[in-house]
Amino acid sequence: MLLADGVARAGGWTEGAAVAIATGQYKLGPASLTEALFASLRERIINGDIAPGEKVTEQRVADEYGVARPTAKACLERLTSLGLLRRTAHRSASVPLLDAAEIDDLFFSRQTFESAAAAHLARAKDLTEEITTAQEAMRHAVERGDFRGQVQHDIDFHWALVNGVRSDRLARMYEIIAGEIHLTMGQFAAHRRTSPTTVVGEHEEIMDAIREGDVEAAEAALAEHLGRAHERVTAQITAG
Repeated sequence: MLLADGVARAGGWTEGAAVAIATGQYKLGPASLTEALFASLRERIINGDIAPGEKVTEQRVADEYGVARPTAKACLERLTSLGLLRRTAHRSASVPLLDAAEIDDLFFSRQTFESAAAAHLARAKDLTEEITTAQEAMRHAVERGDFRGQVQHDIDFHWALVNGVRSDRLARMYEIIAGEIHLTMGQFAAHRRTSPTTVVGEHEEIMDAIREGDVEAAEAALAEHLGRAHERVTAQITAG
């Protein structure tokens, strides 16, 4: 199975850093080894190639990618710190599956950060190029029927809101929950429970409010957008 992976950055990754080969081993590209390894594992976890509950050990990573154990360990620690893996005492790290209470808390946290970002941008009427680029890329992914692309560019859009504030501290705080946001998008495939154009349209409402400098409308559109996403994920959990 072939997988295109990427180099981690604030808000997403750049395609092409790692490619799986037919033997089942994973060859890392010329980018920073640690970053490429992190990006490849994150991609596999988010898209379910490494399933919820599946163990991800240092030895497994070292064998699959041909890296040293210390490099594998550092990567697993980073994935754990971002919520993409969980490790309990004396047990190997594994991919978590968030329960309903954790999902509720995650969306509460998302709205806190992203609403503040949307309001800040609206006050300044600052619709950044990063936001419009992410939205355009998502629209193209919808036209192609590219589900993975839709997920990634949706992630990029929300990161662009946070990055638009130009606050290093806000970005660092958002990164703490970003891993779990990505995880829920991939695991619960909530985008498949609605028309892809619906999500694009909801993004447009947020963008319109920012462009017009309407703070209340920006906050309301963001809250409605995340509320609908929350409902889709919760429905998936309830359906089992």
